[in-house]
Amino acid sequence: PEVINGRTHKATVVDLSPWVEYEFRVVASNSVGIGEPSRPSALLKTKAAVPAVAPTNISGGGGSRSELVITWEPVLEELQNGEGFGYIIMFRPLGSTTWTKAVVASVEANKYVYRNESITPLSPFEVKVGVYNNEGEGTLSSISIVYSGEDEPQIAPAGASALSVSAAEVEVSWQPIAWNRHTGRVLGYEVRRL
Repeated sequence: PEVINGRTHKATVVDLSPWVEYEFRVVASNSVGIGEPSRPSALLKTKAAVPAVAPTNISGGGGSRSELVITWEPVLEELQNGEGFGYIIMFRPLGSTTWTKAVVASVEANKYVYRNESITPLSPFEVKVGVYNNEGEGTLSSISIVYSGEDEPQIAPAGASALSVSAAEVEVSWQPIAWNRHTGRVLGYEVRRL
C-alpha cells in the first residue's frame, strides 16, 4: 500500500470490489521500521454495483424433442456485486434477427430449458447469457451456438446381412447411419432376432 504522510490522519482506499465486506488496519512506520498494526476496524460493506462479469462456458444441447437446453457456469458470489442477482438468457434461431429473452431469478442456477413444439430437432441457436442484480443489468457473454434436442432416428440402417459363424453364433452387419438433422447422433444400434 501507499505510504501516507505522518501528518495525515485519513486515507481513501481504492480498487475495492462492490458489495464485499472489508476490515482495515493501520500500521505506523518510520526510518527504524514498522510498528504493530492497529486493531481491525469494524466490518464495512462497500456499496452494490451493476454486475461486471458475465457467465462463462455457455453450452447446452441434448434434452428432449422440442427443447433447447442452455447451460453456463454460475458467477461466483464475490462477483455478483449486489442483492437480487440472477441470469438473463437470450437466444434466437441461427440466421434470425429477433432475440427471445428469459430471466432466471436464482443465484445458483446453471441451466435453462426452453420448450416449444415448433422447434425442429437439432436446430442451431445463437445463445448468450447475462447477469443482473437490483442495481441493473450487467454484461452479456459472447454468442455461443447451441443445438436443440434430438428426435429418435427417422431412418433405419440399410444393408443388414447375417452370416452363420457357428452352430450357436451369427454375425450381423449393416451400414451405419450417417449423421444429419433427421438422424441426429446415433449412439448405438439394437440387433433384434425374429
